[in-house]
Amino acid sequence: MLLEFDEQDGLIRDRSLLDPNYIVAEDRIVGRDEQLQEVTKMLRVALGDNRPPNLFLYGPSGTGKSLITKAVCKNISRICDSRDIQFGTIEVNCQDLDTLGVAVYELAQQAASEAGVDVEVPKHGVATKEKWDELYRIVNENFDSVVFVLDELDMLVGRRDKQEPAFSRLLYQLSRAGAADDLTAYLSVVAISNDTKMMESVGSRALSSFTPEDVHFDDYDANQLQAILRRRQDAFHDGVVEDDVIPLAAAFAAQTHGDARKAIDLMRVAGELAEREGDDSVREEHVRQAQDKVEKNRVLEVVRGISTQKKLCLYATAAVAAETKDSTARSTTGYRVYQYLTDSIDADQYQQESYVNKMKELTTYSLVDFERRSHGPSSGMFLEFQFGERPDTILDTLREDSRLKMVSDDEVTSVVRTQVRNET
Repeated sequence: MLLEFDEQDGLIRDRSLLDPNYIVAEDRIVGRDEQLQEVTKMLRVALGDNRPPNLFLYGPSGTGKSLITKAVCKNISRICDSRDIQFGTIEVNCQDLDTLGVAVYELAQQAASEAGVDVEVPKHGVATKEKWDELYRIVNENFDSVVFVLDELDMLVGRRDKQEPAFSRLLYQLSRAGAADDLTAYLSVVAISNDTKMMESVGSRALSSFTPEDVHFDDYDANQLQAILRRRQDAFHDGVVEDDVIPLAAAFAAQTHGDARKAIDLMRVAGELAEREGDDSVREEHVRQAQDKVEKNRVLEVVRGISTQKKLCLYATAAVAAETKDSTARSTTGYRVYQYLTDSIDADQYQQESYVNKMKELTTYSLVDFERRSHGPSSGMFLEFQFGERPDTILDTLREDSRLKMVSDDEVTSVVRTQVRNET
């Protein structure tokens, strides 16, 4: 059977171009000329064996922050090789790193991998200072200049009993390493975050030593997303992508905060679905199927890892959004539905402030966003939640939880409609 599939003519010629994390050539980067120029201008001083400035790249997910950083660093590395300058890019994604010690070890591991050497301290059972010393040793022995790329840095919170988040302590230690003579190599830190207010949580000591140049990335619009996909259309064989496929994939991605990763993912999944079905072209129907699949997969990945209380908050809010014309939900209405859900399954019931805080925490997963609103002097202030995915998709995924299966969908809908009517 494997040989039969291997002999079939596929639709996709180069799958790497349909990987959102693949580092494409600069001529494939669209709609980010200003940001590309800024990052290049500031990091290029490494070509002269000098220390580049620190950078803070911020903006919504999928807007090119990591892509541009990797592309520029790749070009710098290539030129440095020709000039006998030992340049290294040490990149970590902080989303799954829970403590400062783990983050430092991951940096040491990535530095060792870049240099082709081994880490000589264990991951566990040693003090964080020993991990720092090992990181400095690897960098000093193997590089003239390094750029530390800390992606999704705001997710590295660390232990809650500390006075400042772990990402603040990491920035402080890295940015002062050169001044303290711990590092002889030139060092630059590129901090990347979806949270535009991350720097407000950085401690004063870290802020004074980090002092980054800021580069803002805004959402892609539908036209830019179309241009991005057209620059990758040669991932497919000639003539197999029908004309309406790219505009539709771009339109779907534009609806969810202009995320280029989602647009590229949609094209990949649509192509794979068409191949699996034995079709000779990628059509609009494949994009629509891909949209459903990508949404459900991403939501499922997120909701699997969140607590029951967050699931209840999310379920209540999505249920409200599913019944409103603009797919939004007021925090006041969502909380009343949350109260109904907790009563229905005999779960602990938190105060409205805790419900709001849990919903705010869910914004880091790009499932939901919010704005502060007031609908007249009599309604008071409230938060209005907007969903990055269709509320129905979120509800379908949450219903896979055994406790939420206990709640009747019809009863929830009835409660929601009553509460929505009471808003006006």
